[in-house]
Amino acid sequence: MDQPGTRAVAPALSRVVAWALWDSGAIGMNAIVGTFVFSVYLTSSVGSGMSGGTTPASWLGRAAAIAGLTVAVLAPLVGVWVESPHRRRVTLSVLTGLGVTLTCAMFFIRDSPGYLAAGLVLLAATAASGDLASVPYNAMLRQLSTPQTAGRISGLGAAAGYLGSVMLLVLTYAGFISGSGPVRGLLRVPVDNGLYVREAMLLAGAWFAVLGLPLLFVAHRHPGFDEPYRPTGMLGGYRKLWVEISAEWHRDRNLVYFLLASALFRDGVAAILGFGAVLGVNVYGISQADVLIFGVAASVVAATGAMLGGFVDHRIGSKPVIVGSLVAIIIAALTLLALSGQLAFWVCGLMFALFIGPSQASSRALLLHMAKHGREGVAFGLYTMTGRAVSFVAPWLFSVFVDAFGAVRAGLGGISLVLVAGLLGMSMVRVPARVGAVAEPS
Repeated sequence: MDQPGTRAVAPALSRVVAWALWDSGAIGMNAIVGTFVFSVYLTSSVGSGMSGGTTPASWLGRAAAIAGLTVAVLAPLVGVWVESPHRRRVTLSVLTGLGVTLTCAMFFIRDSPGYLAAGLVLLAATAASGDLASVPYNAMLRQLSTPQTAGRISGLGAAAGYLGSVMLLVLTYAGFISGSGPVRGLLRVPVDNGLYVREAMLLAGAWFAVLGLPLLFVAHRHPGFDEPYRPTGMLGGYRKLWVEISAEWHRDRNLVYFLLASALFRDGVAAILGFGAVLGVNVYGISQADVLIFGVAASVVAATGAMLGGFVDHRIGSKPVIVGSLVAIIIAALTLLALSGQLAFWVCGLMFALFIGPSQASSRALLLHMAKHGREGVAFGLYTMTGRAVSFVAPWLFSVFVDAFGAVRAGLGGISLVLVAGLLGMSMVRVPARVGAVAEPS
């Protein structure tokens, strides 16, 4: 039960802003490290000319798979460990520091095949630490919100993440990547030995550190930080977790249904983000430079959608926002599948972006609403684990459809199939009435 007064008073705006800033730093760093810069540097430059029959891209996929497996195993354990609000701050501090350190260590990965293995290890470890850090970070949302404000605050965090990605992408491109020749960017950084990319990694690490510190400094002031708790040993975490899962399954399987449905549609959304540039360049005639411009525009639209979705969530609830967003994304995917040309890609792509933000933010808010108080860490650990457990489905179906129909655009059909499965799964989810809803003015 909530302690009297603990949840009635809204937290200071500065604490909510600090929470959102952490997401801005984490998502921005991930965009540079895992999506647009360092991963491309590893596969196109560091691994170029390596011996053996396995390509750098294949090794990158294996590294990502290992990172995903690591998160799937450890996320539930971390979730049990951070049931205590006190442990959330400690765990988030350790994982944030680890992510910053690993990102800065990428500076030492030179443009030579001999550095590929080390680069992949750093990339996989950074991805795993970031995903695990999301468990205590998301669990803090309970301390910062009421059942009525969770959607809006979650939307603010998602919007901050997108905006942080845009800002860091622009800074990185302008300062280190733009131009051609032996030096790049406004800072005129030499290309030799990949220095222009390596220095960009220092910027990404510093970005995460600066934006992550405010939350770490104020987390001890969050409501409920000093709540008493029974210590749980790390090795006993799995036993406790199994008890929690078994009890939830026998008592009310509704949360389990949501975890499975959300894992599917989140996998479909992630595949759209992951294959968007491939489709744009190979099918719809978008140049590589224009894809970067599209990425910035899509991030701004996604941030706007996340903010607007948060207010709609506050009015009508999280499930309608998720269902409506999925319907819109599926319509956009099928429309793009039937059309050609750059205009179709831009229009449908921005429609994707507009509804991806609300689907992600409201999914997080709905899980918080459905989780029992004091069990947020376990719920978000399972949320991360189930998402990772099925993360191969959409990419696999993408390749199956491409091979079966002999066209890259056909991959959208495979992704749409996963999104439809997630949408059907959401139809089975029953959302409990919001606490305090009867007290809301009509």
